[in-house]
Amino acid sequence: MFETLGSLTTSPWIYAVVALSVVLDVFLPVLPSGVLVITAAAATAAAGAAGPVPVPARVPDILALLVIATTASVLGDMAAFRLARRGGARLDRAIARSRRLTSAQERLGAALARGGGALVVIARFAPAGRSVVSLGAGKTHRKVREFLPWSVLAGMAWAGYSVALGYFGTQWLGAAWLGTAVSVIALFAAGALAAFVVRRPVQTAAPAA
Repeated sequence: MFETLGSLTTSPWIYAVVALSVVLDVFLPVLPSGVLVITAAAATAAAGAAGPVPVPARVPDILALLVIATTASVLGDMAAFRLARRGGARLDRAIARSRRLTSAQERLGAALARGGGALVVIARFAPAGRSVVSLGAGKTHRKVREFLPWSVLAGMAWAGYSVALGYFGTQWLGAAWLGTAVSVIALFAAGALAAFVVRRPVQTAAPAA
């Protein structure tokens, strides 16, 4: 798989593929958007270590990759948010059948209202956490100004972490395939930790005597 992704990073189309994958994985969490971002960043680090190279091999640019991944993340979040906010009975029934989405509705309403939007940032790293948070926030009819800033912060954190893993991992380990493999493992580890935090029951204060 890494060989196929590696060949894609030598084409300017990598930007479009990354953007589309990041936007759509809010609806299809199985898309490997994080792996794409890491692989592209690893290719940039490897190209820089190799010295002067032909123009086609200079892509992707690390800053452009970071901006595109962040922007696509926010656009996907807002698309899911708007869809859930305007959804009708059919979407309501679909969400009601999912315990994860139902739980998200209950937790997010209170969390965003009291300024606890850090949950949006943490959930961005969890498997399907982005979908649960974006749809849950829309379904509970949170205001855009309550959700959007946290979505932007989440997108920046996730994109920055993914790009840094691929870029610096390859620089430190000295091989693009090894840097990519180790970085993907680190991304999954962060996802597992985020999933644990998101699913942890909310602690409620005991009433005063």
